Amino acid sequence: MTTPSASSAQSADKRYVICMKWGTKYGPEYVNRLYAMVKRHLSLDFEMVCLTDDSQGITPEVRCLPIPPLDLPPGSPERGWTKLVTFAEDLHGLQGTALFLDVGVVIVGSLDGFFEQPGRFLIIKDYDRFWNPGRITGNSSVYRFELGAHPDVLEYFRSHFDEIRKQFRNEQAYLSDFLHRQGKLQYWPAAWCPSFKYNCIPAWPTNFWTAPFIPEDARVVIFHGECNPPDALAGRRNRRFRFIQPATWVAEHWHE
Repeated sequence: MTTPSASSAQSADKRYVICMKWGTKYGPEYVNRLYAMVKRHLSLDFEMVCLTDDSQGITPEVRCLPIPPLDLPPGSPERGWTKLVTFAEDLHGLQGTALFLDVGVVIVGSLDGFFEQPGRFLIIKDYDRFWNPGRITGNSSVYRFELGAHPDVLEYFRSHFDEIRKQFRNEQAYLSDFLHRQGKLQYWPAAWCPSFKYNCIPAWPTNFWTAPFIPEDARVVIFHGECNPPDALAGRRNRRFRFIQPATWVAEHWHE
């Protein structure tokens, strides 16, 4: 017979991979492919959870739960603020360690280290810009935390939204600043989460004849800005005068 204390300990040790899908930009195939990639690249026990406003078409192997309300004033710009609900004190009763993954990433290596790396909160260090080197901002395409351990992130956001929206461009800038001030912000090893846009496309002019590549030691390739995985696979870059060859390796990883 399992005692209540033993049950609580088991819950605290549980691993979750969490993603979010809302609106119409990403279809259910993104969630299904993400789940399949996680299964192939994570040897540890886990449960996949999708916070979503539409579970239609998502494989039953993924546990779909409603997105908790963010409680912003009507008409507020979204800017990805919705991700902050993952820091609720009680997220549908889930307990344990959560690895958040954007639905548009492509997993190309082992995920085990994302659960084994020490730290209270880990996130990608956002890709440096030449005009702002050394900034602390994280990229929230991949982050890990203990469920319910940082409720003040969401509580402070809700009570200071007008101030925060003026100071921070988006959710990841606010999140990074808030946890940095508490001494909790840590980053994944730089090689683990390369940007497709910044790290995988060969430099001009070799991008005209050389295909995008997977950098050494990469584990999760991040697609942000100009390309999503199907764009990269087709050699399509959604900006003028920005040419790429097809990234055929996307098809080897981004599938069910």
